[in-house]
Amino acid sequence: MTAAVYTTLFLLLSVLLSSWGFHHAAARNTRQPLSMANNDDSFEITFDMPGSQGMIANLKMESVVSGKSELVEVRYNLPFGLDVSPKNGLAVCSKDGTGGEKVNDVLRFTSQWALGLPRGDGLMTTAASFAGGLAWQVSMFDVAKANSWDQVVEALTSNVPDRTDEVVLIFERPLAE
Repeated sequence: MTAAVYTTLFLLLSVLLSSWGFHHAAARNTRQPLSMANNDDSFEITFDMPGSQGMIANLKMESVVSGKSELVEVRYNLPFGLDVSPKNGLAVCSKDGTGGEKVNDVLRFTSQWALGLPRGDGLMTTAASFAGGLAWQVSMFDVAKANSWDQVVEALTSNVPDRTDEVVLIFERPLAE
């Protein structure tokens, strides 16, 4: 094979792999229930990530609420509405929502989308990384550790129909004692 054939094959492979990185899998319709363990002032939770096939989130966090509390998972189809505002350094729900969030719930995590290199350790992800195959990737944004309210808004508004069909929100709800 000539150098021109190798160059053509390389360019073709680069284009195919970079466009492969942008394919979006639809969110699953079946959901696992929120799995949660409360150990004194900390929580461990497991739930399905949005827009992925089989990707599971495992989070561990300290409570930010004084007294007893529980975690509540809320999923909204896009577009969605949410009434939270900054209060004492936390994102606090100011109005009950149709997804199950209640007044005074604290938004702890939200799904967010950002461009990044493909994840994984397989041949395709390695080749896509070398080919510059950036793709939208989902992660969970820790709202309690945000440096500014703008970061919270940016994470929430990154959940758009071009990337996913739902947003995942994790709230911490204070419990009456």
